[in-house]
Amino acid sequence: MTANAEIDLPFTNGVKRVKLSHPLRWVTGIICIIFLALLFRAFANGQIEWSYVGQFLTAKAILFGFGNTLLMTVLAMALGIALGLLAALMRLSDNPVASTVAGGYIWFFRGTPVYLQLLLWFNLALIFPVMGIPGLWEARTVDIMTPFWAALLGLGVCQGAYTAEVIRAGILSVDAGQVEAAKAIGMRRSQVLHHVVLPQTLRVITPPIGNEVIGMLKHTSLAAVISYHEIMHTASMIYFVNNRVMEMLIVCSIYYLATVTLLSIGQSFLEKRLGRSLSRSSAKVKIEEGVGA
Repeated sequence: MTANAEIDLPFTNGVKRVKLSHPLRWVTGIICIIFLALLFRAFANGQIEWSYVGQFLTAKAILFGFGNTLLMTVLAMALGIALGLLAALMRLSDNPVASTVAGGYIWFFRGTPVYLQLLLWFNLALIFPVMGIPGLWEARTVDIMTPFWAALLGLGVCQGAYTAEVIRAGILSVDAGQVEAAKAIGMRRSQVLHHVVLPQTLRVITPPIGNEVIGMLKHTSLAAVISYHEIMHTASMIYFVNNRVMEMLIVCSIYYLATVTLLSIGQSFLEKRLGRSLSRSSAKVKIEEGVGA
């Protein structure tokens, strides 16, 4: 019996359906299980003091560093989204100056590594020793550009360049005909934005923005190079003292994996919520079109 004859179609009454065998799936599954078992056994019997992992998992220094990691993730993403929205609108503007400035911003900050940008912000005092308004307020740049502000600007400004392209793509994905149709039935510009453009844009950009948030969580570890006290920097300071390198790295891995898991669940929930909102908005527009007709 061929594979086509095994499909259960309405006109195949009386034909016995035969399931195809997939021996390769079983072989692949067994290999994966064996590999995971060996990996688990290697870590369980390796030279890892798991008691140190449990001890430092709730240490005050680690919790403080993890709190700084979350704080920097939230603030840098907020700055990145704000700058990204502004840059996206400027890129879509008919004003050539605004479009060129936004394009230059995106080109520079997407073209240089985050690591490099963090060092540039942190060492800004080498170029501008003093910052402020002459005669009104002045301060030494080295006092202003602390590791916190250097990390926030380095991560947030760079993120804005990537977010700008995500938002711009989301806005361009909305069919222009829908906007014209909404205006034709008498919807104001704010109504078109709220009921037509924004719901569809949010639905399109939510997955990539969610990925950017997860990426930002991990990129905060780069701020250790400028001595920002996030979890990786704190862990390194501890293992320089007790020489428990792998144990401290495992502690950091647990925190990162747990946070990414929660963020992924939240992203999935938000995507479903926005999907329902889009369906309701589309239904409302259809009703208004019917009333207008």
